[in-house]
Amino acid sequence: MFFDAISITASAVIQILILGIIGYFLKKRNILTSLGLDMLSRLVIDITLPLLIFAQLVREFDFRQYPDWWIFPLLSIAITVLGLATGFIFTGFIHGQQRKMQFLNLVAFQNSGYLPLAMIATLLPAQQVGSMFIYLFLFLIGFNLIMWPLAAYTLAFSKDTKFQVRNLLNPPVIAAIFGLVFVFFDVQALVPDLVLKPMRMIGDCTLPLAMFVVGADLAQIKVEHFDKKAMAWLTIAKLLVMPLLGLVVVLELNLPPLVGLLILLELAVPPATSLSVIIRHYKKEDLLISQGIFFGHVVSLITIPVFLSIYLSRVMIK
Repeated sequence: MFFDAISITASAVIQILILGIIGYFLKKRNILTSLGLDMLSRLVIDITLPLLIFAQLVREFDFRQYPDWWIFPLLSIAITVLGLATGFIFTGFIHGQQRKMQFLNLVAFQNSGYLPLAMIATLLPAQQVGSMFIYLFLFLIGFNLIMWPLAAYTLAFSKDTKFQVRNLLNPPVIAAIFGLVFVFFDVQALVPDLVLKPMRMIGDCTLPLAMFVVGADLAQIKVEHFDKKAMAWLTIAKLLVMPLLGLVVVLELNLPPLVGLLILLELAVPPATSLSVIIRHYKKEDLLISQGIFFGHVVSLITIPVFLSIYLSRVMIK
């Protein structure tokens, strides 16, 4: 059973890896320039992902079918708090205040949208994908509400830095709120198929485009001055301790299989690639962020299949 689960998860990772490799070589060959990468990233964050979220919620979400929907945003906040606590503990092994802050963000904030989206699409049978997408999009409401303002505040790390409330309302969050409002007031019928189908078609581009962005992001990361000690502690904290805690909890609590899978997946994925965007925006010296993102994604090619395989060998997803 374990080896069957290894085969399933390895297959999913390989499919994702192929998409990421395409993005990597597009950047290395300069087919995708830095400006083009910024535009592609904005296209995903501002257009394709919000449309996918809105179309999926309007089409498949029902408050009666998902009465406990509010748990998922709270769950994402709880996972972020766990990441902050874990990161804070391990910052004791990191020297320098800015290094500590960057290490903390690498542990606390995961690649919560792109990789889980890809894993869900390739790992699960078609009849489960729709429900898991709903879970993921509800999860992202809480994550995006806390990640963008808090990461920007801690990475900027200055006495003059102010917490910016406007970062709370980013396009994915707005799309999710609009989708929930449409369903709550039962006005989703006002969105005709003539409009909804093109929105869904654009939204379906999110997965390959997102993985192109991840691969291209990794291609422009410079790792000449690799901090081996910090990367070792990052591996232990982010890619071993957190998913191990998640695996124990979801198995002990006997959570619904898809919910447990989402929790474990969010705890097992590597650091958020958007952290590099934030630190570039605030013109701060990149001491650990880029190498942490690069190293985390490489190591997670091994750790994610292992943890998911253990989980899938113990839990039957029907």
